[in-house]
Amino acid sequence: MSSLTDIDKRYLEKLLGMQSGYVLDYSDATFDEFFNRHSIDIHGSKYQTYGTSKAKKLRAFWEIEPDSLVGRILSELLDSYEADCDLNGRPCDTPVLEKARVVASRLTGKPVLANPAQTVDDFLHREFTVPNVHNLPIEAQAMPIVKGRLEEARTALAAGAHLSVIFLCGSVLEAVLLGAAQKEPGRFNRATASPKAADGTVKRFHEWSLAQLIDVACEVGSLKPDVKKFSHGLRDFRNYIHPYEQMVSGFAPDEHTAKVCFQVLKAALASVAGARR
Repeated sequence: MSSLTDIDKRYLEKLLGMQSGYVLDYSDATFDEFFNRHSIDIHGSKYQTYGTSKAKKLRAFWEIEPDSLVGRILSELLDSYEADCDLNGRPCDTPVLEKARVVASRLTGKPVLANPAQTVDDFLHREFTVPNVHNLPIEAQAMPIVKGRLEEARTALAAGAHLSVIFLCGSVLEAVLLGAAQKEPGRFNRATASPKAADGTVKRFHEWSLAQLIDVACEVGSLKPDVKKFSHGLRDFRNYIHPYEQMVSGFAPDEHTAKVCFQVLKAALASVAGARR
């Protein structure tokens, strides 16, 4: 049972939009995917004490589980909130976010870093150069494909094809992170965030989701923490390749969203290639 107080919960519920019964913009499927990365069956009967909405399941979760686990989950949800604000060009509720960060840090036992949040403007104005494709951990046969998709993403961005930019960036990111895992299987398999099968063994790389590749790549040092946060936003947007998901969410990407996603990809490629300092 976590030590969240009533005041803590008020801040968290406000920030995560739980008054509506939802949690941020998660669908049932993406909420399940999020918790599965932590080996939690959030849609199971264990968390239906108060009802079956996502908000009610989250309330049951933080009532039942220990501080350390609740703190980790909340920290990631706060990252998702911040990335969603940045990628959609919406202002964050910074005072409430800071208080929520303090709550999550208290639960995990980790100190709150000074000025931990990086704004989208900070990120957008940093210079990231796309490294030579030959410096990326991908198979030789895949290099022309990755290079072609990078060029196509640039063309789509200039043409205002914002949704295409997101899908192309997501596909390149997944290919490069999968290549990084295949190049250093020992490091990726030993990571605590590596996804496990029912028998406790690490899943084969081709079974890893993009979210899992991002988490493990950050843990082993292939991705910088700032890129991890924004990469999860790109991963969420890529899910809208399914028209029904886009319809339900009302997602309508604009130039700002597309530019952020391309910047995320450039930063990620620079990280993986070792070109960031």
